[in-house]
Amino acid sequence: MIRKSFLAVTMTAVFIGVGSIAACAPARAQDDREVYRLLELFGDALAKIRSNYVEEVDDKELIEAGINGMLQSLDPHSNFLSPERVKQMEVDIRGEFGGLGIEVTMESGFVKVVTPIDDTPAAEAGMQPGDLISHIDSEPVLGLNLTEAVKKMRGLVGTDIVLTVIREGEAEPFDVTITRAVIKVQSVRSRAEDKVAYIRITSFNEQTTSGLRRAMDDLRAEIGEDIQGVVLDMRNNPGGLLDQAISVSDAFLNRGEIVSTRARGNVDIERYTAKDGDIAEGLPVVVLINGGSASASEIVAGALKDHKRAILMGTRTFGKGSVQSIIQLQGGNRLKLTTARYYTPSGTSIQATGIEPDIEVPQAKLELLDTPNLRSEADLRNRLDNDTDDEDLGAGQADGAEEEGANAPSKDYQLQRALDAVKAISLSRATQN
Repeated sequence: MIRKSFLAVTMTAVFIGVGSIAACAPARAQDDREVYRLLELFGDALAKIRSNYVEEVDDKELIEAGINGMLQSLDPHSNFLSPERVKQMEVDIRGEFGGLGIEVTMESGFVKVVTPIDDTPAAEAGMQPGDLISHIDSEPVLGLNLTEAVKKMRGLVGTDIVLTVIREGEAEPFDVTITRAVIKVQSVRSRAEDKVAYIRITSFNEQTTSGLRRAMDDLRAEIGEDIQGVVLDMRNNPGGLLDQAISVSDAFLNRGEIVSTRARGNVDIERYTAKDGDIAEGLPVVVLINGGSASASEIVAGALKDHKRAILMGTRTFGKGSVQSIIQLQGGNRLKLTTARYYTPSGTSIQATGIEPDIEVPQAKLELLDTPNLRSEADLRNRLDNDTDDEDLGAGQADGAEEEGANAPSKDYQLQRALDAVKAISLSRATQN
C-alpha cells in the first residue's frame, strides 16, 4: 500500500512490502537477531553516557541526536524532524518564515549555502551560493547536524547573528553580520523587457503555479500581440514542492512525460505527464539556470530541455536528483528520508552531475571601453566642412549621446544574452513565415 501527500518539499510516502515469508524466513531471522544485538549496543552506550558523562544530559536531545546521526550518515538531505521543525516546515511551504533567507545543506561538516533568497537579509548582506559557514556566533558548526545549525541561525526578528564564512577565492574566513527578519517569499516576479516576458521563479511554494499563470496573463496584456517570447529565470532557485515543479513544467508543455521517480530496486516507479495547454502558446522560451538552481528547478529545466520546448542558458545546475519522503513517527516526530531518485523525461538522473545548459553563459561584467585616441574624419587634413549649421550638429550629438546611454550593456550579462536569444528566434520565425 502506498500513501502519498505533498506535505513538504517532496512526496510523503509509507511503504509496506509484501514478499514470500517462507522463502526468506531463515535469512530474515538472522538479520533480525543482528539488528537486536546492535540495538542493545546502542542502549548500552546510551546508559554509559547518561551515567558517566561529565555533565547532566538531556535524554530527549541525546536520542534525537542519535537518530539524526543515523540519517546524516546516509546522505545530506535525510534528517529527523521534531514537532517544532515540522511546524516550521509547513510555514516554509506557505512562503513565509522567520530567519535569514538562505537555503543550506551540509558539506564536509560545514553549512553550505545553496542560494540566498532574493530581497532577504542574507542576500542584502552579500551571502553567495557555495559559501561555507564555519561558525555561528563564534561557535563552530563542526559537530552539528543541519537541523541544529538551522535552529541556531533562526531566532527573534530584529536580532543580529554573526556568520563566519569561507568563500572560494578569499584567502581568509570573514564574518558577516545579518539581522534576522520575517521572510516573506514572493516566489514569482515578472516584468516586460521590451517585447519579451521576463518571469523569475525564486522558489516553489504553494502559490508558484498560480503566480506564474497570473504573471503570463499580465505580461501578455501589457506587451500585446507583439510579444516575442519568454525568459524563465530560475537562477539560484533552491527548489521546493514537487507538485509545483510538475505543474510549472506542465504549463509550458502540451504532452509527454515531465518527470519520473524510482524507489529502491525500481519496484515503485511514478510517472508524471503533461496535459494539453501551453501558456506561452508556442512562443520561444529561454530558461536561465546556474549552480544555485536545485531540485524542483532542475525538474522544470530537465523537462523543458528534453522536450526541446526551451533553450537552457547559463551554467550547470546544482545536481540534487533525489526525492525525500516525510514519514510519520510517534509523538508528532517525523523522518525526512531519501526514498527515491527522480529522472528527466529522457531517463537521465542528474544526481551529483546537474543539468548542462544548451548554451553555456557564465555571468560576466561588461564595460564600455574608453578609446580617446581613436581618430575621426574631423582629424584629417583638408577634410570637407560640414554644410549644416552648428545648432543642428549640436542636436544630433545630443541625440546620439542619449541613444548610447539607452543601449548601454545590461549589468546582468546572462539575462541580456537570454533576451537576445529570444528576439533572434522570434525574428527568425517571422522571416521564415
